[in-house]
Amino acid sequence: MSSTHTPSAHTSNAPDGRLEAAIDMLAGLVGFDTESSKSNLALVASVEAYLTACGVDYVKIANETGDKAALFLTIGPKVDGGVVLSGHTDVVPVEGQNWTSDPFTLRREGGRLFARGACDMKGFDSICLAMIPEFQKAKLSRPIHILLSYDEETTCRGPLDTIARFGVDLPRPAAVLVGEPTLMQVADAHKAVVTYRTTVHGHEAHSSKPYLGANAVEAACDLVCELYRFGAALALQGDPSGRFDPPASTIEVGVIHGGSARNILAKQCAFDWEFRSLPHVPQNLALAHLESYIARVALPKLTRYAKDAYIETVSEVEVPGLRPEPGSQAESLALKLARSNHTISVPFASEAGQFQAAGAPTVVVGPGSIDQAHQPDEYIEIAQMEAGIAFMRRLAAEMS
Repeated sequence: MSSTHTPSAHTSNAPDGRLEAAIDMLAGLVGFDTESSKSNLALVASVEAYLTACGVDYVKIANETGDKAALFLTIGPKVDGGVVLSGHTDVVPVEGQNWTSDPFTLRREGGRLFARGACDMKGFDSICLAMIPEFQKAKLSRPIHILLSYDEETTCRGPLDTIARFGVDLPRPAAVLVGEPTLMQVADAHKAVVTYRTTVHGHEAHSSKPYLGANAVEAACDLVCELYRFGAALALQGDPSGRFDPPASTIEVGVIHGGSARNILAKQCAFDWEFRSLPHVPQNLALAHLESYIARVALPKLTRYAKDAYIETVSEVEVPGLRPEPGSQAESLALKLARSNHTISVPFASEAGQFQAAGAPTVVVGPGSIDQAHQPDEYIEIAQMEAGIAFMRRLAAEMS
């Protein structure tokens, strides 16, 4: 699938034929540069052409600005109780990475498929789309839905408009399978992520007389140190479930900037930080701790000589965690299809928590390894594509 080629909807049903159809589909999808900061509409239009050729009904759900869209399609009866296969279309940037080939041209070499997004997660998207002809022939008694979303790499909010329509004008699913790379293992838990920007507003003065102002850099450094002290305390609390790596909720500060000169008390200093919390830990725990420290310690110190100084923290991205739901329809189905009897947890966040928060049982299961994602020469093993196709064939049989 590309701007100049749409794969046939009538590819052979032989296992190798379906695999080649999926690889052909992947070549088309990775050909679109859908970095999260860019539009995905060209990719969406190409998929729409393929769906029309397949005779599949779909709904396109645009974002507020109209520069991105999700696709929600249904194979089988339009009733509640189906399964959603959820994948995102956006990818992380390639700028500054040392690729050995064009990141937006699929390279097949040594049993691997190289391209930006090949693993995370256009490989899964390609399998789902390539399987449509087989889904159509399966005479499904319950529907299989495919959701292609956007902005997963930045906010995980891309599927929310679609989720809001479940049970309204779209069927309400009984289970959601999010196809992030897990080597086809079933993951029933991941941490939540919240990102913040904390800005200290000080008061400029000559550095020789610090009592005439308020140094925003000094206060910001104190807050950063307090966050890491709290992170160390969380590490000591550990992970009661024993399932996560690292085995604790974590805090990291990624960017700090402020001040204008060495001999001027900084007027402003900001730092960007994140909190990755275990499923049972409140998402606002780190923020609440920081705000308490600001009120008790940091702000009184900052405003000793400058009453107009203040500190503010803004939440930028909030991604809910995925909580284990033993015995849920999503877990039971995925384990059966994966031919497994145990679940895993994953260290990364995903859109899965958004579905779960809306009441849809959800797990994460998809081809490829997260170890290959977000790096130069990202790849997915062809064997993982084959495993994904086998999984989807078993799904079609289960839903028939």
